[in-house]
Amino acid sequence: MKVAAIQMVSGMDVSANLAQAKLLLQEAAQAGAELAVLPEYFCLMGRQDAAKLTSQESFGQGPIQQFLSDSANELGLWLVGGTLSVSAPSQASDSAAEPGKVFNSSLVYSPAGECVARYDKMHLFRFDNGVEAYDESLVLAPGREPVTFDLASRDGHTWRIGLSVCYDLRFAELYRHYARTGAHLMLVPSAFTYTTGQDHWEVLLRARAIENLSYVVAAAQGGLHDNQRRTWGHAMLVTPWGKVLAERATGPGVVMSELSWDVMTQCRSRLPALEHRLL
Repeated sequence: MKVAAIQMVSGMDVSANLAQAKLLLQEAAQAGAELAVLPEYFCLMGRQDAAKLTSQESFGQGPIQQFLSDSANELGLWLVGGTLSVSAPSQASDSAAEPGKVFNSSLVYSPAGECVARYDKMHLFRFDNGVEAYDESLVLAPGREPVTFDLASRDGHTWRIGLSVCYDLRFAELYRHYARTGAHLMLVPSAFTYTTGQDHWEVLLRARAIENLSYVVAAAQGGLHDNQRRTWGHAMLVTPWGKVLAERATGPGVVMSELSWDVMTQCRSRLPALEHRLL
């Protein structure tokens, strides 16, 4: 199955971001991609966290979701819409509701343009080194459930795919849950900071692949944004043996490779670590 991880340097203009995303998706489709993954916040990297609130859409409607649906359908792609801000429910009976906050949601569209899966980012990033400070919990509500979807590929196999977003990458138990439920591929659309990315990004991606004997595909933001935030980039695809198949350091582009079902099963056969779990 040929998969494309899209790297972007999204700015503060939603229309411009969607136009760039469309060009990169067209490039991926023309090169034969069956699945394309956009990065976290592909549609908007605002000046302040409040932009996540002002750009929110209700689940199932809105121009950004329509863009994803139309693009998947027009290009004949399975498309993972990195993340966008989805309104949190306001009903008092909903334990996930947090007034004044939104979900950071990854939406999956089939080639028919149908939204077939939604994952709300579970782990919310907080970092402060005295120079940079981030706290996603100020505007984001955490997701509650891991999510997988099944993709019947042109290669004759049905791939089970686990969804995650950026900071989730540091929580190995999420990916082990996916391995236990039969996942063959984990997706990590991200906007890693330059500071943390240069030390941790590749080693974490390779670790998640190795320990779960699964492919990992990480779309990324990579460059200096309008809001002066610098993201690490290095979108990549990693084999179940921990080898980097393809990578792009910085700037917009398409990172693409063929994922082999046979390679995955061979890795799992010669090193059956998933069968040796005790906990």
